[in-house]
Amino acid sequence: MSGALFSLAGKKALVTGGAQGLGRMIAEGLLKAGASVAITSRKADIVAAAAAELSKLGPCLGFAADLSTPEAAVDLVRRYREAVSGLDILVNNAGKTWGAPIDVFPDKAWPSVMAVNVQTPFKMVQEFLPELTASGTNGNPSRVINIGSVAGKRIEPLQAYSYAASKSAIHMLSRQMAADLADRNIAVNVVMPGYFPTSMTAHLRDEDNAPSGILDGHIPLRRMGRPDDIAGVIVFLSSAAGAYITGAEIPVDGGVVGCR
Repeated sequence: MSGALFSLAGKKALVTGGAQGLGRMIAEGLLKAGASVAITSRKADIVAAAAAELSKLGPCLGFAADLSTPEAAVDLVRRYREAVSGLDILVNNAGKTWGAPIDVFPDKAWPSVMAVNVQTPFKMVQEFLPELTASGTNGNPSRVINIGSVAGKRIEPLQAYSYAASKSAIHMLSRQMAADLADRNIAVNVVMPGYFPTSMTAHLRDEDNAPSGILDGHIPLRRMGRPDDIAGVIVFLSSAAGAYITGAEIPVDGGVVGCR
């Protein structure tokens, strides 16, 4: 039970949306565990700056990619292949949300959210099947980790209807892919974050970055998630420690799902 159990030395990972927020926390964790990491962001300047900073921890490449269409995912995979040979770990983290009261929730809030949160992760897996199949073995599968949400598992007071539906969809899609890809030695799992201090939860926090009234008493462990909380479970699922896990839905939420 040494550190080698959680080592990612020699592994190559791609984290979509890895330049900021939850994706940045994940990318840092993978780098600290020894992996080489590629990250994406919609904006070229943001991803370039993030990759430069993360390179202090280990090899990190940045790719500008607006993953709102299947064509954009195909283009990202093409550019990744030009720069990197092989892929062991794919973390589909890039996401989009939209909140509004049900009376005025707009039609335009559905296609873009479903595209980014459901169709793009599927397309990324589909396009990377050659690499993921080549890197997986019976005892050590390649890994796909899709970032879901507690909002796709239980009712949360967010009024983010397309977002909640999309996260529920990616949970089920991940289980379907896990079943279909097991014989190719590809493990597919879902991580369901709760409330972390990211741009998506900015409206739920006060000036001091502390949970505001909507979260007081809502999280059993009485705090928001920290970078190590999300990084730890991603490293676990990506390492030898998680080699026998596929089709799982793992909440990282301070008890929001499991304690109620």
